[in-house]
This record gives sequence, C-alpha cells and structure tokens, in this order.
Amino acid sequence: MSPKGVGQSKVEETAVQVAVRVRPLLPKEILHNHESCITADPEERMVTLGNDRHFHCDFVFEESLTQEDVYTDCIQPLIESFFHGFNATVFAYGQTGSGKTYTIGEADISALREDEQGIILRAVAEIFKLLDENDLIDFSVRVSYIEVYKEVFRDLLEVETASKDIHIREDEKGNVDSPPHRGHPDEPSLQPIPHHLHGVDGPKAWIFTRSERNRADPVFQVPFVDLAGSERILKTGNTGERLKESIQINSGLLALGNVIGALGDPKRKGTHIPYRDSKITRILKDSLGGNAKTLMIACISPSSSDFDESLNTLNYAKRARNIQNSATINCRREPDRVGGLELQIKALRRALENRQRSETPSSLAQTPVKD
Repeated sequence: MSPKGVGQSKVEETAVQVAVRVRPLLPKEILHNHESCITADPEERMVTLGNDRHFHCDFVFEESLTQEDVYTDCIQPLIESFFHGFNATVFAYGQTGSGKTYTIGEADISALREDEQGIILRAVAEIFKLLDENDLIDFSVRVSYIEVYKEVFRDLLEVETASKDIHIREDEKGNVDSPPHRGHPDEPSLQPIPHHLHGVDGPKAWIFTRSERNRADPVFQVPFVDLAGSERILKTGNTGERLKESIQINSGLLALGNVIGALGDPKRKGTHIPYRDSKITRILKDSLGGNAKTLMIACISPSSSDFDESLNTLNYAKRARNIQNSATINCRREPDRVGGLELQIKALRRALENRQRSETPSSLAQTPVKD
C-alpha cells in the first residue's frame, strides 16, 4: 500500500520470496503411525513431496529449525529494508494446523517461552532496537490489527467496544489507504498481541508503519498476514453455519489464488489482475506485484495423510515465486518546502521580468505589456 504524500526513488525489481517451513509430526500422528512424506533440503533450498515432486524455494526450514532461525534468515533482512524506507510484507499460507499462527506469533504469548516467540514479537523488538540506535532523527511507530471475516474488515484493536467494521479506500491512482492505526510517538513500546485477541477466525494482518515524528502520514509499512486455513472445504467436515462460514473464508483464498496465478504466469502478462475480487487481495495489492519486498511462508505438514494439502500449498508457493515486485525506497515529499521553492521561483521570475523591462529602450519601455 502506497501512503499518500510519499515520493519514491531507487526501484528494485525483486521476486516474491518463498520460505517453506515443515512442522514436526504431532504426537497423535506418531501414535497413529503416520509417515512423513516430506524431504527438506535447506542447503539445496528444495522440498521433495513423496518420491518425485520437487519444489525449489528461497528458504527451507525443516522441523528441527527454530523460530529464531526463521526470523534471522528471512525476516530480519526485511525489517532492515523496512527501516531503510522499503515497504515489506510477510504472509503465511497453509492448511489449518500447519504452523502458520505459531510462526507468525499470534498465539497466547503468556504460554510461550522466549525461544518460541514468533516473528511479530521479534520484529517489534528489532524495529525499536534500530530506532533507539538512530540518534539523528525522531520517529513514530504505529500499528493496525485487522481481521477479514466474511469479507468484512474489523479493527481488532478497538478493545473498549465490540470490534467495529473499518473501510479500506483507494485513492485516484488505485493506491490502498492505510487502515486506522494505534500507538503514540512517545510510547516506548507497543504491546502487539493483546491476550483477548487469541482465537479470531479469519485472515488477520498486523500492519506496522514508521514515519518521522510530527508527520501526518506513514512513510513505509510492513504487514504481517496470517491467512485462514487453506484446506479444502470437504476436509473440514463443517456443516450448517460453519460450512457457510468456511465457504466465505475460502472465497477470499480463492481470490488470492487467482491474483497469484495471474501475476505468476508469464503467459498472462498484461492481463487484468483481479485485486478487487476480495478484501484480502485489496489489502495485499502492493505486496503482490507492487511496491514491496514480499515473503511468503508456506507452512506444511509432513504427515502422509496431508499429502494433498501440502501439494496444494507448495503449488501455491511455486506460483507466488514467479511474481515480480518493484520495491521502491519511499521518500517523503515535503509540501511546505516545495511550496516555498515554488514561491521563490515565482519571485525570481518577476525580478527577471522587471530587470528585462528596465533594460529595454525607453520607446519600448512605455509600451504596455499584456500578461
């Protein structure tokens, strides 16, 4: 999402990066003699499903690798880019129970050891560390936490009353305006994961923005998106209202798949990209094919019983990796300074005209000059 009032420079053409994370077999899966159908090779950056389905990616995290490994290898560089003026995006995709929420870090933090903290908490700590180390400029950091539930945006930081619907608008150029933010420039820290938010159902996005203090608009931002479970509706076993809810949630993921498919297929270059088919694709418009450095974390189960769902996730990731973004360092235009320079230019032009008039022959100087 491109904030209003922001100039741009230094374009970097960069592909969407993909990290594949394989969770361990669960105790119940071991109890029922489930076998692993995944072979992960971090050095070759390749995941093999079954015997012959090979998928290349940018990062591979096998079951023995930690939260810190994930953050250090692929998130920390994005945070550093964010600090230097780029928009960045991290979104997690995979079936329910594959480790998306654990990786992003939205689980109840009171029950987590420090080494289990997800990437949001680590990113917040990194952002404030970098800000504290910069003594030359004062900054403010603000945060949004929104849920897309049944194609409605809800502000999950509205804690005093029931969650309120919020609206995402686009400007005349098609840029998506930032959602409402919480936070204050003088706060030494943010509590990014209130305990009462645990358990919401739809796709969720934390959006951190950074700007120079006393500036009205954010300069750059980094959304962290935890998508809903990608499993097929029949596998959920839902009926009645839960089935209707699953269909609505899946419609957003289907729209996201259509966007990724359109952007990731070279044969469809120049075709219409259906960003407006879903709320989640609207909010990810700049993250997919736009102005951002984007990472997709594909979370998969190693269990042979989840073979089809893991295959679906890896195919999704394969298409996403073909998407090209144009990441740009965002530089704020300073309206006051621009206005002042324009006034100076007008004054210099008037002075030049007056000088030219004074230097013309007296016969010509008396001739009226029409504006």
